[in-house]
Amino acid sequence: MSLDSAVAQFPSGATGATRDPQVTRVLVIDDSNTIRRSAEIFLKQGGCEVVLAEDGFDALAKVSDHRPDLIFCDILMPRLDGYQTCAIIKRNAEFASVPVIMLSSKDGLFDKARGRMVGSQDYLTKPFTKDQLLQAVALHRRAPA
Repeated sequence: MSLDSAVAQFPSGATGATRDPQVTRVLVIDDSNTIRRSAEIFLKQGGCEVVLAEDGFDALAKVSDHRPDLIFCDILMPRLDGYQTCAIIKRNAEFASVPVIMLSSKDGLFDKARGRMVGSQDYLTKPFTKDQLLQAVALHRRAPA
């Protein structure tokens, strides 16, 4: 599937399930099961509701279905990388205000700058600690809708 077809198929206007407005819903997008599970454990310990996606295409459907308050997105993923995923999310007016934090094992200036160019709010280097993850949530979460 091409990037253009992914953008065209990115859903809009779906309604999310009823939810507790006090709970922050976080989407974690990473092709590593270990990173997804670690983030899930840390975030749940911090009181967040967690949705997991294993790649950018999986994430686009879950953004529409679950309407997260914050997104953590790995950069290096097969099929649709983190930069492309972030750019597609940010191009959709319904989700443009959802903060996206890029995740990468590289701590390079170029990667951080490129993330900002596609609309990410921050950048975390893997492996991250529970404190780093929860601090990012506290700093960037938007008020639940």
